[in-house]
Amino acid sequence: MAQTQTRMTRQRAVILEELRKVKSHPTADEVYSLVRERMPRISLGTVYRNLDFLAATGEILKLESAGSIKRFDGDISWHQHIRCTECGCIGDIMDGQPAPEVMGMMVEGFARVTGARVEYDGICDACAVKQ
Repeated sequence: MAQTQTRMTRQRAVILEELRKVKSHPTADEVYSLVRERMPRISLGTVYRNLDFLAATGEILKLESAGSIKRFDGDISWHQHIRCTECGCIGDIMDGQPAPEVMGMMVEGFARVTGARVEYDGICDACAVKQ
């Protein structure tokens, strides 16, 4: 059986550092552009693989909404998101904690609830000005 790759490579570390610097919830292509400033020879495929790895290991959040492009968040603290229905940008809603009565409760067909995600829709300031 092959050993699972778990070490923090230089490429992975740079991707993580760049993602944690921004609050814009970038796409993989946007992360690639950020990382290329520091590592010009890195490939887009390497960025995609490392983003998936970092999300799978809980180092970052992968934001997936039905029918929209995946975005990434370097802030793994508990918070919710709001998405602009006009331009698709994403913002953070930092106040709010998961309801303690839901976390760890039993749901039919599931051993327990381990997390929750709520995404709100709205119109960002920039799009509201355009309207």
